[in-house]
Amino acid sequence: MAGEYINDEVFDQGLDYADTNGTRIDITSQVATTYAEATTTYTLGNKTGLNTGATEAGDTDGRKVVVPAIADGTVSGTGTATHWALTDGSSILVATGPLTASQGVTSGNTFTLDAIDITIRDAA
Repeated sequence: MAGEYINDEVFDQGLDYADTNGTRIDITSQVATTYAEATTTYTLGNKTGLNTGATEAGDTDGRKVVVPAIADGTVSGTGTATHWALTDGSSILVATGPLTASQGVTSGNTFTLDAIDITIRDAA
């Protein structure tokens, strides 16, 4: 039988890892599944020195952390950004997801992103 109740602290531990270690966000041309893909292969730009918010209740259920809005990301490639990738800046891909809307970027410019919720949903 699947668990029907999971204490918030269980979810919080995973999200606390993202909060503590998610220090770099890249915009990528497709979904990344490894650190190298996120920061080298598919990256079109990044922002370092992130500080996510503390773990909190999700919008509808579960728990979440919020990656703050970005106003000054550095674009390093030209193409269409379709995803974001949160990493620890050295070796670990922490989380990834699609952008709300794709955005064309040009090397040498800056990029902006709205705040991103990383959510662990409650068990059904």
